[in-house]
This record gives sequence, structure tokens and C-alpha cells, in this order.
Amino acid sequence: MRAPVDSILAPLFPPRLPWVNSPPQAPIKRGRPMLVEFWDFCRPNSLRTLPYLKAWHERYAGHGLRTIGVHCPGFDPSREETAVRTAVARLGIRYPVAIDSGFEVWRDYGNEGWPSRYLFDGHGRLVEYHHGEGAYDETELAIQELLGVAREPLAPLRPEDAPGARLAPQSEDRAGSYCGPYAAGGVWAVLEGSGTVRVGTGADAAPYELAVDHPGAYALLEHERHTAGLLELQIGPGVRCHATCFTPGVR
Repeated sequence: MRAPVDSILAPLFPPRLPWVNSPPQAPIKRGRPMLVEFWDFCRPNSLRTLPYLKAWHERYAGHGLRTIGVHCPGFDPSREETAVRTAVARLGIRYPVAIDSGFEVWRDYGNEGWPSRYLFDGHGRLVEYHHGEGAYDETELAIQELLGVAREPLAPLRPEDAPGARLAPQSEDRAGSYCGPYAAGGVWAVLEGSGTVRVGTGADAAPYELAVDHPGAYALLEHERHTAGLLELQIGPGVRCHATCFTPGVR
């Protein structure tokens, strides 16, 4: 979404914030557009958006784009600095990430959820923003406009990412482990510990076991489109489930 006015300036990053992939200093650089993404490695929506951020960094850093991740924890496992650093390495994130466990940057931006992205021009003025998944073409075209670059935008990674895709409302997320009916494009769980979980659908498909070896969001079931199903989730010893989450699918 385009900014309503051209005078909303990027807030400065608090100097005491810890950083990954960057020295502990404000990364705003005069003359360089900046893309800021608020995310959490335990939130499925953040992980689903992440491939686009990584690709934009690879595509446009050489043209002057500065991509910044701001990690704000939504679950207990993502509150520890060490866990964030480990997740950044595991997920292959190469752009700078500020660890905002106290939500200082979040409050300065008036941010409202995960993921959220803000695109600023080379003078630190807000150009475009988006809350949640989607609108990837819109953001990439705005990046290209700022940089004076023209190329084919990234192809949608999933059917629900395509411009104009019609999405069906998914089931609401549940705290802890959930078993029962659902309707969604995918099912995820926020897990930590070491062990396995057993995932079934109550249908003809046989249940399977998923290994858990790090804290984070794990994809349990992924459908080609919005699907009604029955989730059977058994949490094994040594594993804790913080939430069961549902992601959208096309009608």
C-alpha cells in the first residue's frame, strides 16, 4: 500500500539493540532505499514471507537496497537472543537483523502485527507498506521504482500468493496442541524441545512422525487449496507445543 503522504520518516534504531549480520549501529544510510520487515521465527506467516525478503535482498542489494529484519518475539521460544541468532543462521538470512525483544522499534513504528514491511526512499521517507502476507508484486515494483531497475518480479511461490488470488477464511489459531476439524490451506505448529510429534488427518492417509530439533514454526500439513479436514496431533515426550496455526488457501 502506498504511503498516504511523503513526510513519514523512518524512526531511528535504538543504539543499544543487538544485531545479527551487522555492527551494532543505526543501518540507515543516506541515499539508499531501505526495506524494513518485522518478523518472528516462530510465526508461520513470517516464515512464508521470508523467501521473498531473501530474494529481494539478493536481487537488489547490489542496486542500493538496504534490507533490514526486525525480530520481535510472539512466543516464549523466540525471546532469547541466542535462539534468534541461531534461527537467522538456520534460515539462511544474510541481511542485517535487529533483535527487538523489548518491542522498542515496534512501538516507534506503531506496528500492529507479524509480518509487516515498510519501504523507505533514500531520504528515509515512507513510500510503501504492507501488513501480513501478500502484495509481493506491489512491494517489488515499488523497490524497482526507487532503484530505477526494471525486471520481471518474482513468480508467486504459492497459488495464494498470486495477485488477485481469492482466499477462503481459514480456521483461527489455537493456543497449545489442537486436535479436531479445521479448514485452511495449511496447518502449522509452534514447537520447541527435542523429540517427535505424530500428525494424522483422520482420513485414508497414514499418520506420520515429524522430528523436532529446534524451536520454531513447523509445517504439519500443506494443501494445494483451501481444504476442510480433521487434525490429529500427538505431542511426544520432550516436545512442547505453544500453538497450532492455520494458513490461507485459494478457494
